[in-house]
Amino acid sequence: METESDNIVAETAARIFADLADPQTINRARDASWQEALWRALSDAGLTLAWVPEKHGGAGASLAEGFAILGAAGRYALPVPLAETLIAGWLLARAGIAAPAGAMTVAPARPRDRIVLNADGSLSGISRGVPFAKDSQHIAVLAAGDKGAAIALVKTSDCRVSEGKNLAGDGSDTVTFDRTKVIASAPAPFDASALMLMGAAVRSAQLAGALETILSLSVAYANERVAFERKIGKFQAIQQNLARLAGETAAALAAAGSAADTIEHSDAFDDTVLLEAASAKIRTGEAAAEGSAIAHQVHGAIGFTNEHVLHRFTLRLLSWRDDFGSESYWAAALGELVARRGANQFWPMLASR
Repeated sequence: METESDNIVAETAARIFADLADPQTINRARDASWQEALWRALSDAGLTLAWVPEKHGGAGASLAEGFAILGAAGRYALPVPLAETLIAGWLLARAGIAAPAGAMTVAPARPRDRIVLNADGSLSGISRGVPFAKDSQHIAVLAAGDKGAAIALVKTSDCRVSEGKNLAGDGSDTVTFDRTKVIASAPAPFDASALMLMGAAVRSAQLAGALETILSLSVAYANERVAFERKIGKFQAIQQNLARLAGETAAALAAAGSAADTIEHSDAFDDTVLLEAASAKIRTGEAAAEGSAIAHQVHGAIGFTNEHVLHRFTLRLLSWRDDFGSESYWAAALGELVARRGANQFWPMLASR
């Protein structure tokens, strides 16, 4: 449930984004110099370490406030590692490790990748599709060890990073840990699935936010563009498409909000969180695919040009679908959950939400 505090935090983030991360301004930028001013403003406002307790140098914001920041970031299709830094700070805080200043990311970012904490305290393994690894100074790692899962902090420069890009051109790198030394490590209060669930909820919030913007862009364009001496928003086919896009956006917002609220009020990453976070990632991923297609249909040829900002949103929508588990992965996980609980428990579990 959204509170007044959540709104204040979201409004603060939105003001910073509007001033320093306007999509049209970024789209016209010839270099990435705008990122420094944006990151400095976000850091000064305490938004980058919102989920880090004050005793560890963070803002000590609630999970709900952090998810409000992520929703605002999604509405601007923010191409900086704010979401990743938030998750990294949250992960380190769970182990009582102080978060460093600057951009961070997390590993693993794919459900089937595994990083191991060796007996000598170093890390080994490969993590693929790590968002913004090359642009981050530190990586928060959830590793498997002989005594259970562990959380570790490493310098990115101590790892081998193979640069990659997602559809939107943002970093999606492969990070190799080869006996990589750690700055600090501590036992984790959960297993590796918790990071995937948290990442899925974070991406769901961003996906829902981006869908809000492409709906707004599409409605505005339909009310401006004239064809056959009529605004195209007057045509029934366009109206039907916009109604479908509005429905997909509403469904994504509801699913993402429910997952965030469940994590906020849960003491552990149990079956309830799995049900909510997995469902949110599936539903927002489906909405991203459907919504992107509709938005480009409404905009026509202009929506495919580099000069128009629509691609900044639709390409990130499609890219975020794969981070922290794809729709097919989470659908399989939900199927396993239902099978494990048994047929008699399915309806009570669903109805309790």
